Amino acid sequence: GVNSLNDGNHFIMADRIVAGTYVLAAVMRNKKFTVKNIKSKYLIALTNVLKEMNANLQIDENSITVFPTDEILGTNIETAPYPGFPTDLQAQIMSLMSLAKGSSKIVEKIFENRFMHVAELNRLGADIKIKNDTAFINGGRKFKGAQVMASDLRASVSLILAALCAEGETVVHRVYHLDRGYEK
Repeated sequence: GVNSLNDGNHFIMADRIVAGTYVLAAVMRNKKFTVKNIKSKYLIALTNVLKEMNANLQIDENSITVFPTDEILGTNIETAPYPGFPTDLQAQIMSLMSLAKGSSKIVEKIFENRFMHVAELNRLGADIKIKNDTAFINGGRKFKGAQVMASDLRASVSLILAALCAEGETVVHRVYHLDRGYEK
């Protein structure tokens, strides 16, 4: 031990999942939007996938700017431990894949039963089928308003993202899940 402690400063890094969710929201809305005060190097798995999908991104060390694009394309991903594609962004990117041109596939390698949001996304107009640990997404869909129920934190935000792009009113029930991970 020591007789006394010295002052110190510590900066808590931004949550990469929250930052990634906002990036995905901007891509889905096809709007210019900048996510600031982040370390973009921790989002490389997401930004690489978004580039494959034709997203128009400007990636700087501490920010990511999304610019409108003509067309988002489907792709395939597999979740993996860091630095791979995060399982905690799987539900959100599935919402984007539902809008993308063409088909997409997500193989979930981290958690069993991580596709609880699929039935609710389908209720909003998505076309997603599940077989074992794989989700098959037929893109080019348009979301339409519906009443849906959140089953967990990431599922709830995937429904919010879909609702932001939906025609008509959407009501998401059980949003207390959302409050655990997304401030206000």
